[in-house]
Amino acid sequence: MNQKQTTPSALTECDLLVRADVVVTQDVDRRVITGAGVAVTDGLIVEVGGYETLDAKYQPVQRLDLAGKMLIPGLVNGHTHLPMTLFRGYADDLPLMQWLEDHIWPVEFQLTDAMLAIGAEIGCCELIRTGCTAFLNGYFHEYVTGDTAHAAGLRAVLGEGFFHFPSPHFPTADDCWDTIRALKARYEGNERIRTAVTPHAAFTVNPDELQASFELATELDIPWQVHLAESSVETSVCLGKFGKRPVELLRSLDLLTPRTTLHHCVDVTDDEIAVLAENGVNVVHNPASNLKLCSGISPIQKMLDAGVVVGLGTDGASSNNQLNMFRDMALAALVGKVRHDDASAVNAQTALDMATVNSARCLGWPELGRIEAGCPADMVALDLGFPNLMPMFSPVSHAVYAATGMEVCMTMVAGEILYLYGDFRTIDVQALKDKAFHAIQWVQSKAKK
Repeated sequence: MNQKQTTPSALTECDLLVRADVVVTQDVDRRVITGAGVAVTDGLIVEVGGYETLDAKYQPVQRLDLAGKMLIPGLVNGHTHLPMTLFRGYADDLPLMQWLEDHIWPVEFQLTDAMLAIGAEIGCCELIRTGCTAFLNGYFHEYVTGDTAHAAGLRAVLGEGFFHFPSPHFPTADDCWDTIRALKARYEGNERIRTAVTPHAAFTVNPDELQASFELATELDIPWQVHLAESSVETSVCLGKFGKRPVELLRSLDLLTPRTTLHHCVDVTDDEIAVLAENGVNVVHNPASNLKLCSGISPIQKMLDAGVVVGLGTDGASSNNQLNMFRDMALAALVGKVRHDDASAVNAQTALDMATVNSARCLGWPELGRIEAGCPADMVALDLGFPNLMPMFSPVSHAVYAATGMEVCMTMVAGEILYLYGDFRTIDVQALKDKAFHAIQWVQSKAKK
């Protein structure tokens, strides 16, 4: 008896097939898949699903077996000043204005490109180690941070900081415009580095300069970000100088739009929250920095309930003192409950959303923060063999409340592994230790006597 012979259909080629015990996708349905696989081609995710199904469908060039691991999207740091790792632990336990005026600004005014590069590289190393794959930055000579982040393989949105008074690098705010244009041109076509316009704050940049900088952001079609309502002291300064609270000041200048990302928003009223929501403004919460500087606790759940997009950031390592998004996720959830006197406020899923999809929107990069077909293959693996991750009932709860960041065993951007089981593939950590020692000596030599 003749039997009909069949030929197996050809497998679909892909660059990489990843296997993991659990994948927290952060897709629109917030799927959590067990026994999961992720197929990657050209730095993009092509499919997410059960590993057995994907293994039968794809012929990968490479495989990555993450048995015993949980895969989550690369975390997105919505607000930081990466080179400020140079000041980690340098001026602790001080209120915001004293910290800035007496300790940080006097040394910042003397920063060199060489020192900025050391600070940025330390920051990149810490981000990679703790599972952060993209960040929104604001500082000086941002091409230094941009080139450093590019070499490290991270994604970044860079904002050249400026004030209305002479800063370390600009006699006036207007002198910054050409630099912002040049920065955007420098990274045109770079798939991992983008730019933003970054006035420091409403109380350190004049209203006409705020408006001019926003017009520039609109012309260049890039985000506009600013510190706002960080503390009651800032509110007092704004009232004294302009007769308006910070949110009202920006509203009166027509600067509250979906292009706008506001950092902190601690001292805001219910009416101001409604204004932020009505205008589609993005807000980045920085719980560790706000607590350390005693600025207060932002009413995050109220903002979320009103419809404001709220991301999460670490701020700089000088006021945190970490760039560890896992710690800030946990803090956001914990202090959010106390702020609202409600144990259900800022729950684990909300905190993870803030650190992934919401922060991605604050960067103007909404395709980040998800493990989903068509999105960049920016992923992080946590080792479930750590005792603090045993047993596991809820992967999302573990990511927010139980993980410390030290369980990260793999960090990937665009399908490229930057860190795997202790091996930093884009940074020479031993050389970086020597640079960090040199930085200590430099900062101490420049400190205000």
